[in-house]
Amino acid sequence: MVNISSTHTRCAELVESFLRWITVERGRAVNTVVSYRRDLARYVQFLHESDCTLLTVDEQTVEKYVNKMQGSGAAVATTARNLAAIRMLHSFLVAEDIRSDDPVVRVEGVRVPGGVPKPLSVEEVESLLSAMTGESSVEIRDRALLEFLYATGARISEACDVNLDDIDLPSRVVRLFGKGSKERVVPFGRIAESHLRNYLEIGGRNNLVPDTWSKGSDREAVFLTNRGRRLNRQKAWNIVREAGMRAGIHSDLSPHVLRHSCATHMLEHGADLRIVQEMLGHATISTTQIYTKVSNDHLWSVYKQSHPRAQG
Repeated sequence: MVNISSTHTRCAELVESFLRWITVERGRAVNTVVSYRRDLARYVQFLHESDCTLLTVDEQTVEKYVNKMQGSGAAVATTARNLAAIRMLHSFLVAEDIRSDDPVVRVEGVRVPGGVPKPLSVEEVESLLSAMTGESSVEIRDRALLEFLYATGARISEACDVNLDDIDLPSRVVRLFGKGSKERVVPFGRIAESHLRNYLEIGGRNNLVPDTWSKGSDREAVFLTNRGRRLNRQKAWNIVREAGMRAGIHSDLSPHVLRHSCATHMLEHGADLRIVQEMLGHATISTTQIYTKVSNDHLWSVYKQSHPRAQG
């Protein structure tokens, strides 16, 4: 008789071995590992409910799981990430001679629609940033965060991970750690500096410091919650959405839209593509080139409106 508990434990151990491998050998970012752990836990639970394990699952069962996710209303990108994690896990099991066959190798991939979110106009960004008024510590923090995101083009996870010693206010640069913990130094302008200084040195962060730190790592965080903990991605998303509501921006606003807006506006104002690539932390120039289409669309729009013979 099969010991179900021990079998489930064995699957969990295999998942953890895989996660250690992608962390050490592949240099995957902490947030990626966290997402994969969550995704694979659901997958293993599904296998358990289907009376199979990582060592016995077949192609049809994997396809059933993908179909279940697609029918659950999950975002296409979420389903695609889940399948990517499952695919990598089973490839790992084959490479480590834990399993002789790969049940995912012929499973059809999930197509994620291309394109990037529509960037805000410069006027919309001004409206968004101006909407965050107020003198409370939280409001000062929120304005500093928004200015920081737009000024640096940082990913929201990078902004939440910034520590006090990563920011050099006099030089107006910040050290960011991107995907795969790759380090880069990014500049920011005088307006962002002013709001960061107001938050860090005058009336913001000091008032959010708790009597006792919940975690040692929170002590070094730049952006704190009103309970003195490191700001997480969900709370940061809420800050951006709240600012959008105040500014009357009803589009699908997210921190990533500010990142896209930063890149697009720089290119529209003459920035070199390689500089934008370095600033955003893109591994390849092809990722950054997505923004040239957005910028060219803007170019054509301006041309059609302004050139006397554009409509001829």
